[in-house]
Amino acid sequence: MTDYMNLSEADLRQYVITHPDDEDAFQHYLSIMRAKPECVVVATPEQLEAELRKRLAS
Repeated sequence: MTDYMNLSEADLRQYVITHPDDEDAFQHYLSIMRAKPECVVVATPEQLEAELRKRLAS
């Protein structure tokens, strides 16, 4: 088992890509991505469109 908690972000990304069945590592990677201030999570195509329009209008 790899200690993914101590991997760099780039190494963790590569680990997740090469180990798609490791759900814990994937969830850890998602938590890192979602914690970034520039991260925007959308659930629907409509939310994506609204977010894009907002950013393009700025």
